[in-house]
Amino acid sequence: MSRLKTFRTTFFVLMQALCLLTAGGVRAEGPLVSTGIGFEFASGSYGLGTRTDSIYVPFTLAVYPSERLGFMLEIPYVYQSSSAVNTGVLLGPGGGQMAGMHKEAAAMPGSGGTMPGGGGTPGGGNGSGGGTSSTNQSRQGVGDLTLKGGYVLVPEGEFVPRVRPYLFVKIPTADRDQMLGTGEFDEGLAVELSKQFGNWYSFAEGGYTFQGKSSVLALKDYFSFNAGTGYQLGERFLPMVIVKAAGAPIEGASELLELRLKLKMLVGAKSGVDGYVAKGITRSTPDYGVGLAFYHDF
Repeated sequence: MSRLKTFRTTFFVLMQALCLLTAGGVRAEGPLVSTGIGFEFASGSYGLGTRTDSIYVPFTLAVYPSERLGFMLEIPYVYQSSSAVNTGVLLGPGGGQMAGMHKEAAAMPGSGGTMPGGGGTPGGGNGSGGGTSSTNQSRQGVGDLTLKGGYVLVPEGEFVPRVRPYLFVKIPTADRDQMLGTGEFDEGLAVELSKQFGNWYSFAEGGYTFQGKSSVLALKDYFSFNAGTGYQLGERFLPMVIVKAAGAPIEGASELLELRLKLKMLVGAKSGVDGYVAKGITRSTPDYGVGLAFYHDF
């Protein structure tokens, strides 16, 4: 527990230090504030024989105090058709895939709208409901809030990828008794790499999540890795193929592996739409999923 408290304290200290370092700095052209809303649906049995459908509706607010520094807050609303799985573990820190959709990444050439990367932690269910006996009853409510802060250490160059490490903390606002969350703080860190070669855009991200200790769920710390590539069509369309993987987030679950086809489309200079279809490969990932997100830069 002391390790998590130390990480949490370090997270907020580093974020305050970054703000002080960038305060009063000259800001390059780009969005100062960006908002988004998404809708995601996933369905799977997760090796339990009971199918669980989940809906994740996240609202995101991203703030960029400087050219390199960015913060993002995600506030989700979640629904699941049963308590056979715990949505807080199913979706992982940062919620569904909206967090990954809306992170800072490369800008589509000739436009001020940001083209988000494809990171975020892939969903991975497990058989530990740990809650009530009324497994078939649906659950819904506010999910866990997530706060992220990242800094671009290395800007993208002709042959050098953009390097952005970030920290995140999951705040347990979801109802643990309704199996919408674990009731514990999670913390983590990751490093993003992204590069554009002509019309080709690629990214990779590796991270580690420290989960809280629960008396109900056998939570585990785990590594995660996400990567994708896409080819830009014109000035507005970017289809991508993405692989999302992670270690088992709980005892008894399998590793997580998911394939995804995503399409990013700019609507005007500062607005965009992201959509995806997903197919889970391992037992602890959803059998399939779909998502749609809208974002706007100010």
